Amino acid sequence: MSPFGVILAGGLARRMGGGDKALRPLGSMTLLDRVIARAAPQVSALCLNANGDPSRFARWGLPVVPDDVPGAPGPLAGILAALDWAAAIRPEVDLVASFPCDAPFLPRDLVARLAAARREQGVEIAVAASGGRTHPVVALWPVALRGDLRRALVEEDIRKVGRWMARHPTAVVEFGCDPVDPFLNGNTPEDLAEAERLLARHPELA
Repeated sequence: MSPFGVILAGGLARRMGGGDKALRPLGSMTLLDRVIARAAPQVSALCLNANGDPSRFARWGLPVVPDDVPGAPGPLAGILAALDWAAAIRPEVDLVASFPCDAPFLPRDLVARLAAARREQGVEIAVAASGGRTHPVVALWPVALRGDLRRALVEEDIRKVGRWMARHPTAVVEFGCDPVDPFLNGNTPEDLAEAERLLARHPELA
């Protein structure tokens, strides 16, 4: 069965001035609209990791899965929530792909390439890279690691995705940056302005 997917929208968006970064507009759509359009065809089911009142995401019709580790520990808590969600509703699903909520140009073959690298290299995790940089929250995770991840978060207070990932055999999959870096994200208003310029210059990205 194809992997499940999670869009990670549980962050505090401090560099964007707070609020829900996923709901910021980019052109005629929100960032979340654009990420869903690219992520949903690549997975068999998709959920949204977000905290607070889930009704603000009602119009997208996705299951909203909150963190259950207190203290806003970051994206690892969202990944754990998605692994637990997959295990609860479809125990036969063995992988979950994670997507950031602010990356509107995600590759349309992202999950297929991560899955192929994981399989070919015989490793546990596959993670995306571009321009010589690894993107730890863009990855394919085995549901079987959820117990290890919970221990790392709760008992060891590990917060960095890369630090936990480094414990496990991982394939790094490099994606090209022509015409744009596919993992450009909207962390700041300046990032969003740059994404707007790129969309105007490259309408095929829409």
